[in-house]
Amino acid sequence: MIDSPLRVLAVTAALLAFSPLSAAVQGQDLGLPVGSKPRGTVVHTLDGKAVDLSRYIGKTPVLIEFWATWCSNCRELMPTLTAAEKKFGDRVKFVVLAVAINQSPERVRKYMAAHPQKHETLFDTEGRAAAEFDAPATSYVVILDRAGRVVYTGLGGKQDLEKGLARAL
Repeated sequence: MIDSPLRVLAVTAALLAFSPLSAAVQGQDLGLPVGSKPRGTVVHTLDGKAVDLSRYIGKTPVLIEFWATWCSNCRELMPTLTAAEKKFGDRVKFVVLAVAINQSPERVRKYMAAHPQKHETLFDTEGRAAAEFDAPATSYVVILDRAGRVVYTGLGGKQDLEKGLARAL
């Protein structure tokens, strides 16, 4: 039996969340290869409207994080993400993709209301973006340059997003 992208992501996220290796797995260790060009895929706003990620890819540098409300690595990464967005937000599009594992758009909306963020938060309803971006787990970050090429991938709560963003500019 072939596992769905969401099931693979869920199992990997669970294993990494409790692994001592989770903080050490960073920068090009997992996910899309540097230099590759992912295609856009359709995700949804938190109120259900379709959004094609290709509207961002190849137009401006983009940082995409695969995220969940229950992800401890994502919470650990949030101050780094917020600082990077403050520094680079006028030159880079920041998108957080909530994965559809043990959460719903309503749960994400409530979380975002309690913890407002500047970046756009979308919902990967069917796991298509996780599959297209080869997301191994939550807290996975992909940074694309303005040509749509991968310049950085990282996983875990401790990532050097500034270094990755500098490569994208």
